Amino acid sequence: MTDVETIKKNLGKRGLLIDSANIQPYLKRFPNFKEEMGRDLVNRAFWEEKRVLITGVSGFVGSHLAEKLLELGATVSGFIRRHAVPQYPNITKIMENINLQEGDLNDFDSIQTAIDSFEPNVIFHLAAQSFVPTSFRMPIETYQTNIIGTANLLKAVREAKTKIDAVQIAGSSEEYGMVYPEEVPITEKNPLRPQSPYAASKVSTDYIAQVYYRAYGIPAKITRAFNHTGPRRGLQFVTSVIARQIARAGAKGENVVRIGNPNPIRDFSDVRDIIQGYMLVVEKGKFAEPYNLGHGFGISIEDLVKLTANVSGVKIRIEVDQSRFRPTEVDILICDYSKAKEELGYKPRIPLTKTMSDNVEYLKENPQLLNIERH
Repeated sequence: MTDVETIKKNLGKRGLLIDSANIQPYLKRFPNFKEEMGRDLVNRAFWEEKRVLITGVSGFVGSHLAEKLLELGATVSGFIRRHAVPQYPNITKIMENINLQEGDLNDFDSIQTAIDSFEPNVIFHLAAQSFVPTSFRMPIETYQTNIIGTANLLKAVREAKTKIDAVQIAGSSEEYGMVYPEEVPITEKNPLRPQSPYAASKVSTDYIAQVYYRAYGIPAKITRAFNHTGPRRGLQFVTSVIARQIARAGAKGENVVRIGNPNPIRDFSDVRDIIQGYMLVVEKGKFAEPYNLGHGFGISIEDLVKLTANVSGVKIRIEVDQSRFRPTEVDILICDYSKAKEELGYKPRIPLTKTMSDNVEYLKENPQLLNIERH
């Protein structure tokens, strides 16, 4: 038995692994998920009439968060980089309901102008260079955007003309990096051993936020979200790479799904759960303390392909493309969200089967995306 098989066997015995060949024990944990999806964990009264600024509003998570905040009665402004062709497909349906402010995280004046003109009560800092492979190809840009950009934002908050109640800083499970099997599920106390430029940049932003709270009283709220996905996920991320190929298989009869390393085990949450976690941290979280947000179950990339094919009703064959392997790999990430559950009332409500089914359906509904290769 290989090390990978041994790890999977041990995680399975502990109830921490999703097995695509035996999905029922996992699904029993979500008996009423359709009803649960309709119930918010957050406090609607807290968000009504709040003024909320989101950096990265046109991105995957930012767009879902903006939609939820508008639904709850908040006034939303989005900090957004200028495009030569100003098209932002993720927020097309809500653009008339949000105030877009152009700027750049590396331009302090534009951040300060956005904050002082809108006077937010809450800031969600989601803008980042967030794709791990790109961070290996472009480490300096990753550091500039993620580290210097966050420092600029916190400096602008410090110098803001009006009081800001909370600034959510979006960290990542990639900060934990090299995690040993005996350390899972991962708590906030686990050592940080970043394995990529992206992960190193997120460790830095995490610590910068803590320093700004202790030194200047900046109301930083820190989240460490594990992998999350859903409709509108960037096409280069593995869940979209998988969903796109399976959507194409169903539409065109193709049956080969090409992936990189099939062995890493990840904890995948639905973005609709993660944004609830972000809002709960702002509502109730302690300043400058990290909160893990995740699903509590791991699944290998190979099994994720099989699960998605099964829920989509297609037969596929997996091919491994070694050109997609990373220079260094994080073998296993599984979240212990006990702290967020106990202190905030956070919990995952949506099973991965529903999440991946929705991903595939979204791509089928947007056929122009099916033949765009990104990985």
